[in-house]
Amino acid sequence: MSRHPKKIVILGPESTGKSTLCAQLAGHYHTHYCPEYAREYLLSHGKKYDYDTLLAIAKGQLNLEEKTCLSASGNKKELIFIDTDMYVMKVWCEFVFNKCHPWILEQLAKRKYDLYLLCNTDLPWVKDELREYPDLQTRGKLYKIYKDLMINQPVPWTEISGEHNTRLKHSIAAVDSLLAG
Repeated sequence: MSRHPKKIVILGPESTGKSTLCAQLAGHYHTHYCPEYAREYLLSHGKKYDYDTLLAIAKGQLNLEEKTCLSASGNKKELIFIDTDMYVMKVWCEFVFNKCHPWILEQLAKRKYDLYLLCNTDLPWVKDELREYPDLQTRGKLYKIYKDLMINQPVPWTEISGEHNTRLKHSIAAVDSLLAG
């Protein structure tokens, strides 16, 4: 009987340490992680985007996730860490365009994950060419949207706050609790 890897999603507003945490957790558990596809897409296609671009990014994210799951299927811990999922795409669509692609909503309804790690905005914002929201008010508003989504969905989730080492420690505790069953 083939077992699917447990899928842990790291999500939250931009510049909250999601990518760093994914890589750290994958290293700690000696497994794979799925990077954020949007970054790769926008760096290669240009940083301007529209509503339809977000659908292409969402499809690319899920394709990358599927490929990563296949790579991880033989790992000892059977874990995969995912930097960004369809909740991030939903928030992005609705925050910028006030609507969300039905395909993204369908994927939210049918895809299954085992744990969400919600990264808080208490890390300093780091400027880069793709980030859009440096102000604390907007970051706080986005965090509240993500937290409301987590509260209103059935998968276990943990809020991740503090400096990078604290975030990693709390994330490991949440994952270990999941693995302990």
